[in-house]
Amino acid sequence: MTQFSSQNGELLIAGKTVSQVVQIAGQTPCYVYDKAVIKANVERLRHFFPDISLHYAIKANPFSPLVCYVSDLVDGLDVASGKELAIALATSTDTNNLSFAGPGKSLQELTMALASGITINVESATELQRIADLSSSLDLEAKVALRLNPDFELKSSGMKMGGGSQQFGIDVEQLNDVMDILQHQKLELRGLHIFTGSQNLRPESIISAHNNIFALVERLIEQYQLKLTHLNIGGGFGIPYFTGDSELDLEPIANNLKKLRQDYSNTFEQCEIILELGRYLVGNAGIYLCEVTDTKISRGKRFLVTNGGLHHHLAASGNFGQVIRKNYPLAVVNKMDANELESVDVVGPLCTPLDILGGNVELPPAEIGDIIGVYQSGAYGFSASPRDFLSHPHPVQLLL
Repeated sequence: MTQFSSQNGELLIAGKTVSQVVQIAGQTPCYVYDKAVIKANVERLRHFFPDISLHYAIKANPFSPLVCYVSDLVDGLDVASGKELAIALATSTDTNNLSFAGPGKSLQELTMALASGITINVESATELQRIADLSSSLDLEAKVALRLNPDFELKSSGMKMGGGSQQFGIDVEQLNDVMDILQHQKLELRGLHIFTGSQNLRPESIISAHNNIFALVERLIEQYQLKLTHLNIGGGFGIPYFTGDSELDLEPIANNLKKLRQDYSNTFEQCEIILELGRYLVGNAGIYLCEVTDTKISRGKRFLVTNGGLHHHLAASGNFGQVIRKNYPLAVVNKMDANELESVDVVGPLCTPLDILGGNVELPPAEIGDIIGVYQSGAYGFSASPRDFLSHPHPVQLLL
């Protein structure tokens, strides 16, 4: 993956020093996303998966300029709300490559999807019946794909979204009832969506999931005589956040997918295979910048107090799914060439002990006015954070 570089002690983002970036943003705190890193991520995937369609899951980062940029690099967009659908429609004229997933879609959202002509990834029998009823009342054809909850899971994933009891998808053993509803004249079954988990750094786990997905889908095609235009095998590709994390090795995953396509060539000859990725495309392209506003020593521990915190970057504070808090990679980005280090806690301005960006991290001695950068912040940052908590000012976002 492309990494940020530095010049004369300052981090470079999109060829600009961090001081210049802050001037362009107009303030700290801010999120900055580098187009070149996103492009390199897509090119890497194209190299390893030349015959697989790439879709961007907007939920990872719905910043409109970023979505617009990514949409020109990938083959489709996947949304998880009505607002995300509006963003997708504003950036793509090809609704054949837009899809809508997520449990509990409202009638308003289903109506938006039907009227837009996009594919709806159906999460339950009830939702499918609602779509059938709406399509009749609106006299609109409904493109649907069944999101399946398989009878296996993605091992070692950060969040499991398949296997066992799930709010996501239709259990494979419940498909008989769903197939009856699919006979509705306004419903067109286009594909299947099987997304088993996210943030996985173990190729063998992803390979195992892919093997199980292909075997399951072949069985279902034969059992129900399905004709599919596409199979969305989800993503699950993780990025390294913490000490000890290694970058995901794509080569064995790619080799296995190539073999699967050969082994199942008769079954999937006319079927598009889709990888739906979010954080893998944009996660390492973003950095969160905040400014040191105070320093203090409390009973031997040094604190750097910043104007950023959990209200802007919940994930970096450890309060977005972490069981045991770990530090995102941090740096004093205007002192990149410093040799001396000290152990500090980097905290925000909120009246809660949860407001920690870095605990016991080794950083160059920082002073008021220095800039702290939190790496790997391109996904589930700005939009996944409680920005109105304690009513502090919001960060801004910038795509360079």
